[in-house]
Amino acid sequence: MTNPANPLKPSERMKIPRQEPVEQPAGERMTNFLEVSFGFDIDRSIVEAQRCLDCKQPLCIDGCPVEIDIPGFITLVLRGDYVGAANKIREANYLPAICGRVCPQETQCEELCVLGKKLTPVAIGKLERFVADYEMRHNLFQAPAIAEHRPEKVAIVGSGPAGLTCGAELAKMGYQVTIFEALHAVGGVLRYGIPEFRLPKEILDIETERIKALGVQIYTNFVVGRTATIDELFGEWGFKAVFLATGAGTPTFMGIPGENLSGVYSANEFLTRVNLMGAFKFPDVDTPIKIGRSVAVIGGGNTAMDAVRTAKRLGAENAYLIYRRSRSEMPARVEEIHHAEQEGIQLMLLTNPTRIIADANNWVSGIECQKMELGEPDESGRRRPVAVKGSEFILPVQTIVEAIGQKPNPIIQSTTPGLDTSKRGTIVTNDSQKTSRQGIFAGGDLARGGATVILAMRDGKNAARAIHEYLQSAEAAGSPVQG
Repeated sequence: MTNPANPLKPSERMKIPRQEPVEQPAGERMTNFLEVSFGFDIDRSIVEAQRCLDCKQPLCIDGCPVEIDIPGFITLVLRGDYVGAANKIREANYLPAICGRVCPQETQCEELCVLGKKLTPVAIGKLERFVADYEMRHNLFQAPAIAEHRPEKVAIVGSGPAGLTCGAELAKMGYQVTIFEALHAVGGVLRYGIPEFRLPKEILDIETERIKALGVQIYTNFVVGRTATIDELFGEWGFKAVFLATGAGTPTFMGIPGENLSGVYSANEFLTRVNLMGAFKFPDVDTPIKIGRSVAVIGGGNTAMDAVRTAKRLGAENAYLIYRRSRSEMPARVEEIHHAEQEGIQLMLLTNPTRIIADANNWVSGIECQKMELGEPDESGRRRPVAVKGSEFILPVQTIVEAIGQKPNPIIQSTTPGLDTSKRGTIVTNDSQKTSRQGIFAGGDLARGGATVILAMRDGKNAARAIHEYLQSAEAAGSPVQG
């Protein structure tokens, strides 16, 4: 298809190799917390944008959970209108600088890119980051005008990706939005879970300020369920709808012997100390973190990958990632696995911990593991790991980080009568993010269990639409919402 902004024929576009950003050399970045990738410059972004085939039926949009007009913003890149491209993205996604860095595009929009069927797909995520960073670097952001200001007040509990997205979408519709955050800083998992070398907190702060520019109010150090209950938000505070997006911040453990030893962390505690409380800057900050010469992280997802790469940067000589399945089953992003291996992370695949070993002072001195082999697929569709008899061995380590999953904190569920929950502690919702309580909606990890940033954002968008429909309905106008 001919695009006036792209003079190249499709056959010529297909000959252009996928562009790659400049990155910190592995030997340097494994000693610091600076961002690994520097992103695209203008020249790389234009060359990469020229690769887009401008398909008549852009399947890439189908692969985007928040429905970004991908060909539309790429065309604006080709025209040199980088701010216009950022604004085009922001019509669907108000956190483009964040998503351009942490969204798993390779399994979403880029996976469906037609060019990727035979060649490598267009680097959609890298282009998204480029236009967002360009706008930031040149201070060209302008908040969109709000066409209509509505009287209804909406409360959002949690300032992670679902909460921020829902807040932005509702504010653009003209609602009075207030976000309540339990921690002292905004961002939820974006702040406490994702390391600085993947998502600089300065980027998160800027994106947050842009949401505030829409008129969204944010209260920190406010624990809903303790500082005020949901029913008090409806009653005393006068909110007409509530969106719950408190994430899944309670860690789970394997249940193996030795987990109570000194030197065993949950990934939640480990990453929160480093990312939220700045332990990597100790003693310039008050929060310390102690790790040994050898560190083992248990798990195969992005959280595990973040933890083991963080351990390396904190000075671990040996940083092991222990995962009971093979590399192809690892849920972590391919790019992060690649970066980890470049940084000297040792992947111990088809390996499962069985117990943690103590020294004379009840500190970790090692971890006993057993080799595994893959059997038949389980309910997740992945081949089930089966223990190999007689394959036990001991790995000498002084620190262990368990990154095998998290579940929601139960404060809201226990203080909100009539709110249905699952056996996993998640809040039950329908496809519109509605809960069992009228006027209460939920999304992100609180409703899903552990998931990705972009899926939490999709929930936030879905909830904003559902809240708007609810507030304009007779149901909201004529019925009490308190339990």
